[in-house]
Amino acid sequence: MSASEHSNVKIPPAWKTLVEEEFEKTYFKELSAKVREEYLHGEVFPHPSKIFRAFDYFDPEDTKVVILGQDPYHTPGVAHGLSFSTESANKIPPSLLNIFKEIELEYGTSINRDSDLTRWAKQGVLLLNASLTVKSGLANSHAKYGWHMFTDAVIKALSAKEENIVFMLWGAFASKKELEIDSSKHKILKSVHPSPLSAHRGFLGCNHFKLANEYLKQNNRTEIDWVS
Repeated sequence: MSASEHSNVKIPPAWKTLVEEEFEKTYFKELSAKVREEYLHGEVFPHPSKIFRAFDYFDPEDTKVVILGQDPYHTPGVAHGLSFSTESANKIPPSLLNIFKEIELEYGTSINRDSDLTRWAKQGVLLLNASLTVKSGLANSHAKYGWHMFTDAVIKALSAKEENIVFMLWGAFASKKELEIDSSKHKILKSVHPSPLSAHRGFLGCNHFKLANEYLKQNNRTEIDWVS
């Protein structure tokens, strides 16, 4: 990848430094070319300016929680660069609705059900999809383009270089990422996916949000306000 292409990756400097070797690899160059081509000739989500949005709110050392999704919403107007999240004006997606229900179960109170999760991102929650782009109407359509290699590298680097992060891995796909994480220095929370197809089989009642905050508190890190 040329220096100019490298500098065109719209990711904040601290994150770019964390995984800088990835931008020089053949797979990333090919990934960039494929994705650019699809944006030019078809409908792809999210908007190009929001591909790396998950990284915009804090530096790697300030990461407290990682919530891993599979790929962006493939319905027009829904994806906006944060896993499970969408613009406030949109209807709450089904999986996010179950996430909200679980938080309400844990805290015994009604919560802010605004479907835009920027408020969590601003507190150090990395809302990361394994694939950062998707073709309209086709779930997982960019999964084999190389995105997984890149986001795995992000997870590995966070695991290796930082400490005391909570990784929430929901569903079979996300659970496989456990292999990239050093459980001796981080907390891994696994359950079935919050999708309506599986949430009742163990996501609802998982207590992950309280467990995450207990772990953060034990390690002298500020807890996440999941409620307001």
